[in-house]
Amino acid sequence: MKTWSDELSAHLDSVIATGIGAFFLVEIWSEGGFAGDRFLASATALVLSATLIFRRRAPLLPLLASVATVEISNLAVPALANTPSFLLALTVSIYACARYLRVQILPLAAVIVLAAIPLAAIEPGEPVILADFGYIAILGIAPFVAGLVIRRRQERERDLTQQTIALALERDTKARMAVAEERVRIARELHDVVAHAISVMVLQARGGRRMLDNEPEETRRALDAIEYAGEQALTEMRRLLGMLRQDEAELGFMPQPSLTRIDDLAAQLTSTGLPVDVTIEGTAVELPSGIDVSAYRIVQEALTNALKHAGPARATVIIRYGTDDLELEIVDDGQGLGNGGGSGRGLIGIRERVGIFGGELESGARSEGGYAVRVRLPLGVLQ
Repeated sequence: MKTWSDELSAHLDSVIATGIGAFFLVEIWSEGGFAGDRFLASATALVLSATLIFRRRAPLLPLLASVATVEISNLAVPALANTPSFLLALTVSIYACARYLRVQILPLAAVIVLAAIPLAAIEPGEPVILADFGYIAILGIAPFVAGLVIRRRQERERDLTQQTIALALERDTKARMAVAEERVRIARELHDVVAHAISVMVLQARGGRRMLDNEPEETRRALDAIEYAGEQALTEMRRLLGMLRQDEAELGFMPQPSLTRIDDLAAQLTSTGLPVDVTIEGTAVELPSGIDVSAYRIVQEALTNALKHAGPARATVIIRYGTDDLELEIVDDGQGLGNGGGSGRGLIGIRERVGIFGGELESGARSEGGYAVRVRLPLGVLQ
């Protein structure tokens, strides 16, 4: 299918061929002392001019026609190859070969150009003049070199364009992958938020129902905890769902879960019946956002599991900042008497988060009672 540029090039070639042909005829018929048969010269000129229409599609054709015109001039029409119109046609033909001919055939075109130099410089019956050789050599070699230079430049431009397109496609692919990964992350965040909040609400509702008649004040505290957990869950869900509608610049201003907010999480769980102590060891440093969010969610998931399954218990969260890693330890002293239900995906979610960063996970019952989750997340050298 032809593009508008192809059609424009075809029109341009037709205009060039027509212009040179008309110039030829004017010179042939207007010059008083024209040597040779004007009709033969006109026919030769028209054929040569017509081949210029194909200078892009068959660039070797105008060159061969130019060489043939030189031979006809030497044999029958001496003045034909000396006209400015012929020299113009020859220049266009040589340039077209260097510019448009297939690379494999370029050496053949160079040989033809070199062979045509003495053919055009030496006229039958005339003495050989070195100046004529120099003039014809420049006339033949200069357009050939110009065609090669422009050919190379446009090839470089085409290569750069293709590289730019390839890079754009690569960036687009990476962007799509990043979006997909972000959606997976948000889905995991939603699971953590909902699982934590619903676990708290179910346990508080169960406890409140048991104390409804005998301990109205405890029931009130349970209902307050349910309300608080529900509000927190709604806030987090609105934040996560809002992320799906925000662009990258806006996302940077949205609050993210962070270990800096771990005391709030501990206070929330303490109010729901699982006292939580938080200990920070080492010098706290600014963490990469992905690790920071994941570390918070790991602690949240481990404490939620303790709330659901440990029964009456206390929990301790230890956060250790190392030189090149972050360690999290969440332990409880419960007896595993809880009945919070659950899908069993708590530890799976923790394992997935740890695996993303190439970390290590240990979890299991403690010999002295209770349960422990220990995580190590490599940080590398923080700048």
